[in-house]
Amino acid sequence: MAILPGAARGRASFLRQTGRMADQWGTDRLDLDAYLARVGVDAGASVAELHRAHLAAIPFENLDVMLGRGVRVDLPDVAAKLVDARRGGYCYEHALLLGAALAQLGHRVERRLARIGDPAVESRPRSHLVLLLAGDDGTTWLADTGFGAGLLEPVALVDGAVVVQGAWSFHTDRTAHGWRLSEQRAGTWVPLYTVPDEETFPVDVVGANWVTSTLPTSHFTQRILVQRKEADRLRALVGRTLVTDTPAGRADERTLTDAELGPTLVDLGLDLPPQDVAALVATLPQAP
Repeated sequence: MAILPGAARGRASFLRQTGRMADQWGTDRLDLDAYLARVGVDAGASVAELHRAHLAAIPFENLDVMLGRGVRVDLPDVAAKLVDARRGGYCYEHALLLGAALAQLGHRVERRLARIGDPAVESRPRSHLVLLLAGDDGTTWLADTGFGAGLLEPVALVDGAVVVQGAWSFHTDRTAHGWRLSEQRAGTWVPLYTVPDEETFPVDVVGANWVTSTLPTSHFTQRILVQRKEADRLRALVGRTLVTDTPAGRADERTLTDAELGPTLVDLGLDLPPQDVAALVATLPQAP
């Protein structure tokens, strides 16, 4: 995936063209070396390599919401949690972290709040944060490590394109509401989200995060959610139910006991202190 033809020229171009936005998002506050060590690549990695490495290293999860700590979306707080404390997070945290890293590496990055699903079918708020990357050939790329069940690496926004990543197939198309990303599940194209053209600002992310992490009807305030997307499977912990999905359909589903929660979280990449595991067990519905 070519974004800019040279790192040095790309960095200068980024600062010239988007200096205001770079200052607005505070991307220079990220310790890039610490982030790269966290995901296990160096500064010479391609965008696709960085995207896959980020996805493999940092889980999707809402555990701080369930623990009553809430979620902060200021970049230093995000880095302290996802990089230093080796935790995971949900879309706002993932996108702010990856976006800052890509910006420091010289890529032209725009943050955009998307609507889950397809607005033509059901209107939903702009609640999912993704990244748009400007290619040196005029192509716009969609990057997203924070959906939990989405892309493995960026896709070019081309109307009607089908892209295969691992065992998963994705479809991009231009609609009246913006760019729609769909994924094939069990032979059916399922709309994941639609990215409107409207620009997103940090204050929009603060508001969306507050609603997502505090509204009683939000999916993220009701139950434990942890997801890991891999080349051939999607593992998801929802409450005390652990499911494994494949492009062909559901492969496995089972109910965890209280004692299984901690080891399952470790297997999903989250090694929490015993007191946090105990507090999360207390949020689970009664075991059958």
